[in-house]
Amino acid sequence: GLKDWERRLIISDRAHLVFDFHQAVDGLQEVQRQAQEGKNIGTTKKGIGPTYSSKAARTGLRVCDLLSDFDEFSARFKNLAQQHQSMFPALEIDVDGQLRRLKGLAERVRPMVRDGVYFMYEALHGPPKKILVEGANAALLDIDFGTYPFVTSSNCTVGGVCTGLGIPPQNIGDVYGVVKAYTTRVGIGAFPTEQINETGDLLQTRGREWGVTTGRKRRCGWLDLMILRYAHMVNGFTALALTKLDILDVLGEIKVGVAYKLNGKRIPYFPGGRERWDTMPVPAVDGPASLSSLPGAMRPAQLPGRPSATGAESPTVKWVGVGKSRESMIQLF
Repeated sequence: GLKDWERRLIISDRAHLVFDFHQAVDGLQEVQRQAQEGKNIGTTKKGIGPTYSSKAARTGLRVCDLLSDFDEFSARFKNLAQQHQSMFPALEIDVDGQLRRLKGLAERVRPMVRDGVYFMYEALHGPPKKILVEGANAALLDIDFGTYPFVTSSNCTVGGVCTGLGIPPQNIGDVYGVVKAYTTRVGIGAFPTEQINETGDLLQTRGREWGVTTGRKRRCGWLDLMILRYAHMVNGFTALALTKLDILDVLGEIKVGVAYKLNGKRIPYFPGGRERWDTMPVPAVDGPASLSSLPGAMRPAQLPGRPSATGAESPTVKWVGVGKSRESMIQLF
């Protein structure tokens, strides 16, 4: 239903292409992990991981390849398909059919393709304007700094602004972190404050916590200030937007994860080792007794006490969300 989107969408000529066989391989790899390890990563099966594998192996194909010599593109596509079939003998690929479809798509996207680096350079150095870069996924799903291997395939921390768009670090201004008033996760992986009980079910139901791509229920638990602090260490947030505070409204008691223990001792950092999570308890402290006044809280003065930060070195909460509407996002300063 969108109108004139073709004239407003810009595709970088350096963007890598996700092919149907990448998606098929994504599913096959998940089946293999389940069979070999008894659990999978829980990917969206959209082919993202296998595409990044092709990129890292320097055999990937990009938009600029698709729009140049199609005979050369076809030869490289066939080689890439054969490589994947050699690794996954059960993989079936209609090479000729795929190439016919890609040739048609090439002409459709051609008017939208631009040199992304030059486009951003002009935007940064032209007439003054506000430029907003929105990150996808969460800091703890970052390929380098997340809960590896239960992560996505890219850098979804603030460094992705530089590597993804070609923007110099000196041009990055304010960095805003968005965090729910409770913690959620889709798929398996470390989740110290998870509530596998009525509280978790309540958060999931009231918050309508479903994976956008997969449709799976999100796992829910108390707000984990340790991972929030860790995300701040990596991203350097200017301020935070604390959302969905209204979901906690019916709870008479709120708990917040404040520290991790390893071998009985508190640790001031977020551990990287996968094996440490099995034996690491997370102390939680009780929060405010009641938030019954939240649904009508439309101004900072009406909030039942301002949410506190996670420490002296932590970013300030600038926005608080107490409902679905735009008017329910309260700006504190």
